[in-house]
Amino acid sequence: MYKEKAWVHIRDSFWFLPTIYSMLSIICVSLVTMVDLWIIPKVKESVPSILLMNTSTAQTLYGSLITSILTMTTISFSTIMVVLTTYSTQFSPRTLQDFMKSRVTQHVLGVFSFGFIFVIINLLLMGGEQSKALISPFLTVIVSIVCLGFFIVFIHHSSRFVQVNNLIGKIRLSTSKVIKKTFQDKDFQEASEWNEQNIAEGKEAEKKAIYARESGYAQAVQISSLVEWASRRDALLEANFYIGSYIQKGMPVYSCWSNIEDQEELDSCNEFLLIGNERTDLQDIEFSIQKLVEIAVKAISPAVNDPHTAVDCINRIGSLLAELGTVYKPIRYYGDEEQVLRLIMEPLSFEQYLYKSFYQLRIYGSKDISVMNGVLEALFKVASVNGEAVKRDVWKFGLYIIRAVDVKELDELDYEQFAYFAERLAASCNMSSPLER
Repeated sequence: MYKEKAWVHIRDSFWFLPTIYSMLSIICVSLVTMVDLWIIPKVKESVPSILLMNTSTAQTLYGSLITSILTMTTISFSTIMVVLTTYSTQFSPRTLQDFMKSRVTQHVLGVFSFGFIFVIINLLLMGGEQSKALISPFLTVIVSIVCLGFFIVFIHHSSRFVQVNNLIGKIRLSTSKVIKKTFQDKDFQEASEWNEQNIAEGKEAEKKAIYARESGYAQAVQISSLVEWASRRDALLEANFYIGSYIQKGMPVYSCWSNIEDQEELDSCNEFLLIGNERTDLQDIEFSIQKLVEIAVKAISPAVNDPHTAVDCINRIGSLLAELGTVYKPIRYYGDEEQVLRLIMEPLSFEQYLYKSFYQLRIYGSKDISVMNGVLEALFKVASVNGEAVKRDVWKFGLYIIRAVDVKELDELDYEQFAYFAERLAASCNMSSPLER
């Protein structure tokens, strides 16, 4: 897990792809220089003159190209700062991750790094012979044109990314991928229920605590590795945290029933828990939904007053909950190949996902009837495409939302709309209307 943690930090860091592009640029410069030194002198007569340039002309060209690439890079960084400021003030600080991790953003800066290093190293390696024929200036012009193309792509990408509808759509798609990955078929045994006798047998050994080595958010757990670790030691583990919860250094993260006496060996299972300074969407469905919730809450604040954006977020949250309901399983037991219980890890219930998705909107949007109608409509759609278990949770939560609105204070037209959405929700959950005025 430490290797995975290092890889995640390197992969998601802002300098990773620009560094890769810079290294490729050095390699390309080396190859082009060898061509200029060893190949071009031999085939100069066969190469079209338009592809070759003398040293003095190349030096002038390189000076102009370096300036232009630096200018495009400066404008790109300025654009990035504008986008980040907009995200932080108007949307949510958590959404900064989405733009910073965008491959388009990182590839564009990588191409600029490639172009700048390619030009400046070619300039440094240029010989003093003024009449020497070179093909590297022609290739440098091509690199500069590619940089210009990526600059245009980046401006288009930034202008689209800063539009709230596109941001909401991207968060919804990325969250959908997390849901599919979380509930896809695994290469180990998992179940919602387990034989009580087998659980009791697994807990016959002495109970020991395994403590956290560092503080931070639980970002990911390698369940298959934990199951394998416990199987090799004939142990049973029980996790004392949820994905996304904050873990304090020294707190017991696992309870372990085994005959292992060496505490260091017990602590070795911490290698399969990834803890970081911030929550991520590696395995954290709740955090991904939280981004949409924060955008919606900020949109209905008096400073912004944009209920349509809030309703758009609510629609996407409802879509994610509907998708989650179709695949959700309260999996808490994990066994090895011999069907022996090795790990107990309590999952978030579907009811908890509902609550975390809408309770803040209930608090801050209860006076905005359009927001409340949007929540009821989203709940109606979640119930419509799912089974009885999900319908029960949705109806229970729907009553919680309905009670937030004082229907006696509503105008007749507002009440009619609110009653319409409440009755539709009740019908989809096979319940009677809860409204009485």
